[in-house]
Amino acid sequence: MKPALRQHGFTLIELMVTLTILAVLASVALPLSQIAATRTREEQLRQALWQMRSGIDAYKQAVDDGRVNKSLEDTGYPPDLKTLVDGVKDLKDPTGKKIYFLRRIPRDPFCDCPSKSDAETWGLRSYASSADSPEEGRDVYDVFSLSNGVGLNGSPYRKW
Repeated sequence: MKPALRQHGFTLIELMVTLTILAVLASVALPLSQIAATRTREEQLRQALWQMRSGIDAYKQAVDDGRVNKSLEDTGYPPDLKTLVDGVKDLKDPTGKKIYFLRRIPRDPFCDCPSKSDAETWGLRSYASSADSPEEGRDVYDVFSLSNGVGLNGSPYRKW
């Protein structure tokens, strides 16, 4: 008597179960990857705000130390973000070297506006405006995101 021939392979039911499991795993992984991408953009926003605010503070400190020319009407804050990159003449340096506060102006990671320059992607608050309703003015006291989005922590990006 011959032994029964055994066929190798998967049944249709086994294939369907495997595909169902893969579909469930993919549907779970997609939202997690979207959250990871949002977290990355939020970290870029935090770093960009930190860099620009540090540059603004360094400029103000240089004015207070007498290293940057300031008129009586000026507050001591930079007139625009471009000044932080272009630099200003150091009054205490006999060779007249410039002081630079930023290498470049970072772009707001939540601004989907390719036609705007990096500096135009940020909201600017002057020293004369209130924190509740920031407005541009003669100087740059603070920067904020123009995005209407809300962070994963529940606070609007404009308030960061």
